Amino acid sequence: MGSIALACQELGPAITAKPSCRVRYRRYTGTLADGVAGRQRCYSHHSLRHFLDTLRDDGDLVDIIHEVDPHLEVGAIARRVSERNAKVPLFHNVKGARNGLWRMVSNLQSLRQSPSHRLGRVARGINLPATASWRDINEKLLEAKRCKPSASRVVETGPCKENRLVGDEIDLTLLPAPLLHQGDGGKYVQSYGMHILQSPDGSWTNWSIARAMVHDRNKLVGLCIPPQHNWQIKQMWKKHGKDVPWALALGVPPAAIIAAGLPIPDGVSELDYVNAITGSAMDLVKCDTNNLLVPAESEIIFEGTLSNTELVSEGPFGEYFGHGFRAESGQMPVYNVDAITYRDDAILPVSVPGTITDESHTLAALMVPEILDICQQHDFPIVDAFAPLETNATWVFLSVDSEKLRHSGFNSSELCKAIGQAVFQDKRAWLASRLFLVGDDINIYDFQQAAWAVACRSRPGLDDHVFDDVPGLPLVPSMRGTPQPCRGGKTVTNCLLESEFTEGGRDWHKVDFENAYPREIRERVLSRWEEMGLD
Repeated sequence: MGSIALACQELGPAITAKPSCRVRYRRYTGTLADGVAGRQRCYSHHSLRHFLDTLRDDGDLVDIIHEVDPHLEVGAIARRVSERNAKVPLFHNVKGARNGLWRMVSNLQSLRQSPSHRLGRVARGINLPATASWRDINEKLLEAKRCKPSASRVVETGPCKENRLVGDEIDLTLLPAPLLHQGDGGKYVQSYGMHILQSPDGSWTNWSIARAMVHDRNKLVGLCIPPQHNWQIKQMWKKHGKDVPWALALGVPPAAIIAAGLPIPDGVSELDYVNAITGSAMDLVKCDTNNLLVPAESEIIFEGTLSNTELVSEGPFGEYFGHGFRAESGQMPVYNVDAITYRDDAILPVSVPGTITDESHTLAALMVPEILDICQQHDFPIVDAFAPLETNATWVFLSVDSEKLRHSGFNSSELCKAIGQAVFQDKRAWLASRLFLVGDDINIYDFQQAAWAVACRSRPGLDDHVFDDVPGLPLVPSMRGTPQPCRGGKTVTNCLLESEFTEGGRDWHKVDFENAYPREIRERVLSRWEEMGLD
């Protein structure tokens, strides 16, 4: 029987063995064995499968039944999807899949082509309409920081426990782990799942996204560098002379993976944030080999330990800044895999980072609410913030309240230095390399306006304030070869004219249609615009 026919057979009788067939898929209707018989989880943001159903209903998902090769082909498709803002591809027939491990999906939080639904995948994941804007998303995340979340339940079992591998049954080298770019140093089975670690005293449970590749039959090796939270918790266990209890949850609910990618403050558990974002509690289940709790609706769970003694070579990997360096590999800690549990016909999410725009960039841009929160905590005259995707979400434009600025007592240099010290010293702003202070007459969500403010209102050198003694991001290509790639590389640029700092305020106006003509003239022009044959 051909490979497509085999895949269709596994998916059930609703699929016919024709590559061009119209495919009908059964929706997931499983329940959790939590003591409440028949209680269904219907929140799309609490289950990857329900989320995929939602995307399918939105016309934003393609079910691919052709056989695809995890060796570069899946990566190539996902990369082209990112560069064209195409639909989410769900690969039902992955070459080398065995015993339900695994189907694949990519581009879960990348962009859509439709301007009105451009951020639909991110929005759907946090329980917003598909038409939500960046402002809507940022406001939702800020609101979640101030809400008291519902408490999660620990259930006896869940879908992620349907199948189990332990001991000699585990051989990661036989699974269809993907080679995502041709320059990668290994097969990165972990590119869009979340590591789960807990501090020794149990007070902090961290969910985070960090790449990891297959090392041998029961070991992964992955990036673990300061000031990442996984590195911080690893250091805590190192002081006790112990390895770190660890779980890797793959195919988690969308709200969970979004939270895992956010720069949440040190010591804050992502679970509470997820429950606050979605407005409902996520069910958890205990791992089989340690006491960590994982989302019960996860597709795949790896359980084991993060070593505090064993280092092996990791990388290189094509990262989200769009550069792949042959000499990027380094010694990183090993993850020992003691057990794997997974759902029937499990789905492995992958992220194939590169040039804009993929989910690496959209999640990086979600640091903005945290930066805005930092500014508001310090009572800076900042009312909004935005990280344009055109800048790999590393530039952040801060909108300055002109009225508050006039009475703040700051001059331009003092304000830039104060904001830079507060923001760049905070781990939540680790991904940001440049801050731009612009007036509230600029729509910071319009990159053309923001770039105009930089070009016309900042003096190169004089208005640029460099911060070298702050945490730096070594993944930025320009940091390579510097004496301390983990320090510095940050700048605050003043894009406010001198009069904006005075009590008199602006001594100029914008020369555009809205500001250079009286209302009656504008209304007359607009009323006859189409009549005159203008577009």
